[in-house]
Amino acid sequence: MTSNAKAALIDSLNGLLADAFSLYIKTKNFHWHVRGPQFHDLHLLFDTQATEIFALTDLIAERVRKQGGATLTSPAAIAAKTQIKAQDDNSIDAMAMVKELAQDNNTFIAKLREVKAAAEEAGDNATDGIVDDWTDQAEQRAWFLREIMG
Repeated sequence: MTSNAKAALIDSLNGLLADAFSLYIKTKNFHWHVRGPQFHDLHLLFDTQATEIFALTDLIAERVRKQGGATLTSPAAIAAKTQIKAQDDNSIDAMAMVKELAQDNNTFIAKLREVKAAAEEAGDNATDGIVDDWTDQAEQRAWFLREIMG
């Protein structure tokens, strides 16, 4: 593994970590603020998805550390690296929340594919393999959200 390939993998993993934290916060925010006829189902779905996303944060950070890298250290570091757009409007309607989370999960899937490519380039078989499971989880979240939109 070249030092450039390893550095690229660490950077890619930290970008994924930032996206995971941002997606977790947004999903949890929508869990707290959803309302309307589908409140119960969406409240539970968003909570389930947030829990799944949060569980990834430690796994991603540990992959960074196992590669000899440093993880993100603050909210500012997360904000600087994430591709997930912030949503501070707590009054958007439930379907707008669903649509936004579906798009964000697709962004997350794209980032996972970048990490997989970086892991392949770096010869990191462990990260390469585990990213497949993370991708499957993200694809399922996106699928559930798409199905709600009809």
